[in-house]
Amino acid sequence: MTTWQTVARTGEVEPGKVAVYAIGDHTVALANAEGAYFAIDDLCTHDGGPLGEGELEGTEIECPRHGARFDIRTGAATQLPAFEPVEAHEVRIEGDEIQISMEHK
Repeated sequence: MTTWQTVARTGEVEPGKVAVYAIGDHTVALANAEGAYFAIDDLCTHDGGPLGEGELEGTEIECPRHGARFDIRTGAATQLPAFEPVEAHEVRIEGDEIQISMEHK
């Protein structure tokens, strides 16, 4: 069974922006890109940097520490020095609530 956690309301994360939310012992970066919301772990797989503090360009986020890039839709690493993906999470909208699933894929 999928467990959904409400983290924000629609409109709180502006287009082209990222916000970080704590869900239990996890921190998740929620991005608003291309008219949709996407969620990934707020943890660069290269050195543990805070992805939510990085710049969002289209559907890629750049880690502010060393420039590794990740696809926010899938978590795939798209630029070195990272080569391992970051965990991506399902996002849904219920009314005006943005909800994230923390089920591991």
